[in-house]
Amino acid sequence: MDGQSKASKVLLEALIHDHEVSVINLSKSRLQKNTSLFRFFEIFRILLSVWKERKDKDIIYLSLAESFLGNMRDIAIYILCRKYLNKTYIHMLGGEGMKNILSKDGWQKHFNVKFMTKLAGVFVEGSMNYNVFMQAIAEEKIHIVPNFAEDFLFVEDDEIKRKFNNIKPINILYLSNLIFGKGYDELVDAYLSLSKVDQKEININFVGGFDNKENKNDFFEKIKDNHNLNYLGEFVDGEEKKKIYAMSHVFCLPTYYPFEGQPISILESYASGCVVVTTDHSGIPFIFKNIENGFLVEKKSILSLKNAVKQIISNKDNLSQVAIHNKDEALKKYRRSIYQEKILQVLLK
Repeated sequence: MDGQSKASKVLLEALIHDHEVSVINLSKSRLQKNTSLFRFFEIFRILLSVWKERKDKDIIYLSLAESFLGNMRDIAIYILCRKYLNKTYIHMLGGEGMKNILSKDGWQKHFNVKFMTKLAGVFVEGSMNYNVFMQAIAEEKIHIVPNFAEDFLFVEDDEIKRKFNNIKPINILYLSNLIFGKGYDELVDAYLSLSKVDQKEININFVGGFDNKENKNDFFEKIKDNHNLNYLGEFVDGEEKKKIYAMSHVFCLPTYYPFEGQPISILESYASGCVVVTTDHSGIPFIFKNIENGFLVEKKSILSLKNAVKQIISNKDNLSQVAIHNKDEALKKYRRSIYQEKILQVLLK
């Protein structure tokens, strides 16, 4: 389950206790042979469901897409629900894609703004998207709601201290899709550029799915002779995910992915007592501060990643302080209940 699906699921769980909720699944099929024709029929099915369900609803909630075709689907939903836009809320779980749509003049921006001005409100993850949507909707209708970490991932201070007392090797975790723009390839190259002495100090575990066999084969070819680079599988959840986070000292996501939002994986790593290495990209700056939460690296920079890893190695005695701070920050700001309450306060007022 990706971050957008997880966020929608958590909101649904908060709503269904006291309210009748009709759900239309907007998720794109993950079938390998997903042709353009198949996707067309998928979207047609979605729009037919929207047309049937749109009436007699007190609130309509839509999680936005960011690709061109996804945005065309959302515009079609606006058209179908045009009489009910004043009770429709949209949620931008992402960022760069919608930023590009609303920052360029043209028919696509025109249609989005035309409908967005009539909406009841918009939820965004941070200040970047807040500024983006100010071009399309009244400021008082824009609500900042950061993402969250699941409760079961939170650990106690004693667990973090024990983990960092035994810090050879330093375990670095990459947990996200292994696709272009996420920075996993640069992380491998940064490791390979380290001295043999430094390589022995760290262990990097990769978790995530590939978008094609060629990239998967290239990745395994690159790591095959390095015992400190490990691939743990496409997907983990529940206790398996908790175990992987719990044994990790550092979480690394050097992303520059065009449709990146505010990665839930970063907040999960906070809850699990990890130091974070990431980039100044999309919704990340709203939840991450250099030094305070970990190490900021430059996008697409193997050298910057290499230097961050070397800093981690040379400062490993101080890492536990950052890890405990991250856990405390997640407890204060990024709980599942906080996320649910902030949205419900707006929807149900």
